[in-house]
Amino acid sequence: MTDNVKKRPVYTNIHVAQIVSYRLPPAGIVSILHRVSGLLMFLLLPFVVWMLDNSLSSEISFAAFTNVFVAGVVGLPGGLVKLVALGLIWAYLHHFIAGVRHLWMDATHSVSKAQGHSSAVLTLVLSLALTALLGAKLFGLY
Repeated sequence: MTDNVKKRPVYTNIHVAQIVSYRLPPAGIVSILHRVSGLLMFLLLPFVVWMLDNSLSSEISFAAFTNVFVAGVVGLPGGLVKLVALGLIWAYLHHFIAGVRHLWMDATHSVSKAQGHSSAVLTLVLSLALTALLGAKLFGLY
């Protein structure tokens, strides 16, 4: 009688070494990056407030603000400051586009696997393309 009993599946935890080989779908990648971009924007909020304050206070503070991106500040080279600003640009663009994606899916009740995949790929492509475009402007390529 016990020979006909179906065995239950055994599930194991994914170990840290297996994480690198695990392939997430694009929607999973967008979801994780949405959280990372939100955290990055939160952590860089003092930098954003400093940029806003120095860019709007006076002409002298604006000149000092723009000089930081050329000469650097507090031992950090200007290129590193530009990279931090570029990271902030990516975080904002990705978080905004992924947020619009979620709002659109909620409003239209679009929950199919194919549509989730295509909107996730579109989110990744748009955020990276716009970041590259604004990064080219930030680094003076046009």
